[in-house]
Amino acid sequence: MAELRFDGALRARLTAHLAGFERRSAPADGKRAAAVAVVVMPDAEGRAAVVLTVRSAGLRRHGGQWACPGGRCEPGETTEAAALRELAEEVGLTVAPEHVLGGLDDYATHSGFVITPVVVWGTVGAVLRPDPNEVATVVLLPLAELTPDRVVLQPGPPGGEPVLALSLPPRGLLYAPTAAILHQFAEVAVYGRATRVAHFEQPRFAWR
Repeated sequence: MAELRFDGALRARLTAHLAGFERRSAPADGKRAAAVAVVVMPDAEGRAAVVLTVRSAGLRRHGGQWACPGGRCEPGETTEAAALRELAEEVGLTVAPEHVLGGLDDYATHSGFVITPVVVWGTVGAVLRPDPNEVATVVLLPLAELTPDRVVLQPGPPGGEPVLALSLPPRGLLYAPTAAILHQFAEVAVYGRATRVAHFEQPRFAWR
């Protein structure tokens, strides 16, 4: 993918593609509602990038794993509000509700959550201040790296769907659910292709 700049043209492009996408919800089936923020903001070179975190190793769930900022929804809280709250709590980025561009398909996890990805437009000059209790590292991943050739499919459970991962040198492999969410974001919001990912499996280490 050619380099993408963080500008009004990109915001209009993402907004239009998300508006034309028919988002699919997943039944709760006893799982808890959660939301993640897929945040687009400029890196140090002005390239459009998404915010990724490495969760603190001491967390009870998914410690040390790559993630988008997010977490469970509070009672009565919308997924959009939850995504923005978690974004502020985890990396110190506060944006208005008007910065929400749209949503992607729900993704149900083996760890007991139905995740709703919320696409958020960041701000120029924002300084990310990660909460060390939740976040070990923050990375701005250029959108240009989220290309279809980065998708890696690994064998899943016998008779089941494959595990989806993204090859992101030098960082290694990024696995579903985060990899699935980012792949769908690129396909839908950037390319304008109605790609579905909720059927892809997660690796066993993410089931806990």
